Amino acid sequence: MRKIIYYVATSLDGFIAGKDDDISMFAMDGEGVEQYLYDLESFDTVIMGRKTYEFGYQFGLKPGQPAYPHMEHFIFSENLELDNPSEQVKVVPKQCEILRELKSQIGSEIYLCGGGMFAGWLMKNGMIDVLKLKVNPIVLGEGTRLFGDYAVKNKLNLTHNQSFDDGLQIMTYEVINS
Repeated sequence: MRKIIYYVATSLDGFIAGKDDDISMFAMDGEGVEQYLYDLESFDTVIMGRKTYEFGYQFGLKPGQPAYPHMEHFIFSENLELDNPSEQVKVVPKQCEILRELKSQIGSEIYLCGGGMFAGWLMKNGMIDVLKLKVNPIVLGEGTRLFGDYAVKNKLNLTHNQSFDDGLQIMTYEVINS
């Protein structure tokens, strides 16, 4: 069974973006970012919500195109419509059964890209197996929370921690679902 890995940048106070989706304070280069980019190469499948997919438009992503060319994309949305999407991009309804099916298929682990609200829904439904947090040495005070507005409670087991000279840490936790 494949695992869903929520691999995301976060501030020390648990925000994945600041006010108005501002990510300018997050590390954009350095060894930790290089490690993240290297790690992304191991995934063949990415899942995300509509808002995360559309966030890519401001960085040049064209509607219907894959954000990660080497991955198959599943965008969970009830209302996103794409004209002529790539074969790699599928818009599917937000249903746990679709996620269970994806997890049962042969392939790499599944990369959960961004999306506090979608991640919160997944965590609440016991679908996230691993949290891999790029903890940035910043405090944002407001913005998009790691799990959106969801009040999630889970025990975690720290399985790996990498520290970098710029203060960034990549911390890997196994989610203990009861």
